[in-house]
Amino acid sequence: MLRIVARFALAALLIVAGAAHLTVLRRGYRIAVPDWATRLLHTDKDMIVVASGAVEIMLGAGLIALPRERRRIAAAIAAFFVAVLPGNIHQWRTGAAAPGLDTDARRFGRLFLQPVLVAWALWVGGPARDTSASSR
Repeated sequence: MLRIVARFALAALLIVAGAAHLTVLRRGYRIAVPDWATRLLHTDKDMIVVASGAVEIMLGAGLIALPRERRRIAAAIAAFFVAVLPGNIHQWRTGAAAPGLDTDARRFGRLFLQPVLVAWALWVGGPARDTSASSR
């Protein structure tokens, strides 16, 4: 039961964060995009923020709407959290302020949240099988 609640909470977090990427925090998220990412992806920071927001919404929705694929989606969420870590490191190293991350201590502390998010994603995708059928 706890795993199910955690799955819905993670999905909600992703959907809300993704929506924020597309709306109210869009400018703030651009600060976290390193310049090398725009060169590597041949696009601008705004497009990276929009794309990552759309991905977050899709992953969050998929985690709930596609229960048979939850392990794969959870693994994709964990990979997504790893993929955005360079942006968090960039923001900390440059000292760029964003909403909620307006001090060096907060930006540094945010780095330690990323492994927790990865673990959370992997845990919610883990086994929650009904073993009653296999015990018959």
